[in-house]
Amino acid sequence: MKRILLPAGGALLATGLIASSLPVTAQAAGRVAHDPMARNSSAAVSIASFWLAANGAALRSATQYTWDSKEVRKVVSKGGYTPDGRPGTTAPTGGTKAAGGQNVNLPKTVGKVFFVDANGKYRWCSATSIQSNYRNLVATAGHCVYDTDSNRDTLDKWVFVPGYYQGKAPWGIYVGKQAFTHYDFDVYEDYDRDFAFVTVYNGITLQRVKPVNRREYQRFTGPKRAWGGRYHLLLVKDAGRLGDNVGGQGFAWNQPTGKPVRAFGYPAAPHPDGDKPYSGVTPKHCYGKPTGKRVGASWLKIEEHVGLKCAVTPGFDGGPWLLNYSNSKRTGYVNGVTSTFADQDGNDRIDYITSPYFDGETAAVYNAAKNVWSGKIVGRNGELYK
Repeated sequence: MKRILLPAGGALLATGLIASSLPVTAQAAGRVAHDPMARNSSAAVSIASFWLAANGAALRSATQYTWDSKEVRKVVSKGGYTPDGRPGTTAPTGGTKAAGGQNVNLPKTVGKVFFVDANGKYRWCSATSIQSNYRNLVATAGHCVYDTDSNRDTLDKWVFVPGYYQGKAPWGIYVGKQAFTHYDFDVYEDYDRDFAFVTVYNGITLQRVKPVNRREYQRFTGPKRAWGGRYHLLLVKDAGRLGDNVGGQGFAWNQPTGKPVRAFGYPAAPHPDGDKPYSGVTPKHCYGKPTGKRVGASWLKIEEHVGLKCAVTPGFDGGPWLLNYSNSKRTGYVNGVTSTFADQDGNDRIDYITSPYFDGETAAVYNAAKNVWSGKIVGRNGELYK
C-alpha cells in the first residue's frame, strides 16, 4: 500500500524531507487532518444567508468545480488491491419506504456542496449525508473541501444542500463546521486520499421577512435586505439535524472490489468533445462492479484508485459510491466517492470514473469525524446562538 509518510525511528520521511522539520509530530501526522470552517453561529448564519438570499440566486449561479476537459485522460490498471485489514461496515439510518417499480429511487441523502473558490467563483460538487453519532456528517471528495489552488486550508462559505433542485433547499442549508481528511491529502494533495468528511451545524432556512426602520436595520448584524424602499430583517429558522431530516448512508471499508455499487451525483460539464448531455440540475446514477485492479493516473500522482465504467461528467465528483443499495429504503454503504474522470477508449468522451479505495485509513478519518458534535446556530425565535 502506498505511503507518503513512513515512521522512521520517531521521525518521518516524506518525499526526501525529514519530517522533524515539519511542525507536526509523527503520531499527529499519521492519518487524520482536521480544519475549522464556520467557527461560530454568527459566521454560520452569514454563510447560509449568502446562499439563500434573493431566492437562492447564488446557488443557481454556481458551476461545477475543478475539472477541465483537458485533464481527462486514460488511466492505467495495475496489480490487484490488497486491503489493509478486516472489512467493516457502519449501518445506515433513516431509510424511508419508497414506491416500487423499475426506476431507481434517488436517495434523499444526496445533494450538492456549495462553496466559493480561490478565484471568488461560486462552485459546487456532489456529496451525501452519512451516518454519524450526532446525525451531522457529510461525505464528499477531498478536493471539494480543501482548497488545492491557494494557501487557504478549506474552501470558503462551504454548505451542504441535500435534495438540491433549481436553487431550492427542501431540507435546509447545512453550514460546514469542521473538515476531516487524510493528512496526506491535506498536506501533500495526494489524490489517493481524495475523500473528506465534514461535520455540519443544524440546518437553517429563511422563514420570512420583517420590516424595520433604517436605524434598526443598520444595527442588526444578522441576515438582512433592503428593497422597495423599505428595510427588512430576514428571520431564520432551525431546520434540525441533517441525519434526522434525510437519514445517513452507511459506511464500508476494506471491501472486495468486485461488489456492485451504485454511484450518484450531479454531472454538468461537457465531455472533452464539447457535447453537454447533462444540466447538473438533477442527480444521475451509474451501476456496475468497480475494477479489481488498482488504477493509476500519473498526472495526479494517483496509484491506488479503483475504477467504474460510467459516462458521467464533472459535477459528479464527490458523489457517493453506494454498496448494497436498497432501492426500497434508498440506503446503502458509502464505499467510495467520485474523484477523477477518464477517457479509456480515446474518443474524447468520458467513460470511466475513479475513487480512492476505502481502507482502514479511510475508516480512521471517518471515525474521527463521526464522533464530533456541531449543534444549533439559531434559536426558536430566530436568535443566534453564541
